[in-house]
Amino acid sequence: MTAETQIKDTVTNNDVVLFMKGTKTMPQCGFSSRVAGVLNFMSVDYSDVNVLADDEIRQGIKDFSDWPTIPQLYVKGEFVGGCDIITEMMLSGELDTLFADNGVTFDKNAADQIREANA
Repeated sequence: MTAETQIKDTVTNNDVVLFMKGTKTMPQCGFSSRVAGVLNFMSVDYSDVNVLADDEIRQGIKDFSDWPTIPQLYVKGEFVGGCDIITEMMLSGELDTLFADNGVTFDKNAADQIREANA
């Protein structure tokens, strides 16, 4: 299976996927840690893909999305963005809307707590 096929299968077969450095329980960079932390705190059920474990996936996801950095978040097969975009969407409430519109379960109270702590 090619990296592109594996990536397509992963984003198609999972509602929420985070391509990251490390894992959701042990991120290996600050940007990945921030996005995983938001998703974990909001109790989002997501699949994590450790790009450090496979160089072909690490480069393949950049080619697939035409986005040069990791982490990368996908919701219902669509690329959402990296750390800065996810952070902005979290703080503005757009991430809540994206999840709600796509039937992704999340803890709204936790999302509100994040916004309150960053106000």
